[in-house]
Amino acid sequence: MFHEAGLQPLRAAGSGSTPIPCADLIVGGRGRILAIECKAGKGKRYIEKRQVDELVEFAKNFNAEPWIATRFDNNQWWFIEIDVLKKSKGGNYMISLEESKRIGRTFEEILIYPQKSYL
Repeated sequence: MFHEAGLQPLRAAGSGSTPIPCADLIVGGRGRILAIECKAGKGKRYIEKRQVDELVEFAKNFNAEPWIATRFDNNQWWFIEIDVLKKSKGGNYMISLEESKRIGRTFEEILIYPQKSYL
């Protein structure tokens, strides 16, 4: 999707299994860099606090915008800013399809609007 939109995506193979922070997907172009952690599947998605912290650290060091991308079966991708994620019990994060639609951005929107907290 990003390549077709004129941006250069790079999938970070093995992200989450490396000893240093890394994003699942790094996208560059049009004067922006996006660091994206991808979560897909059925039902609610749980994201460990450690994963979010590492994404933020990576993005900061890479001068990138940190994003969480969610996709639920038979639905589109939603892109969510870190600072609007809701914490669940235990300090981790949880996101549902309904919440993704409410607080997330579509693919088209992420191409046009940089992250508010990143500006």
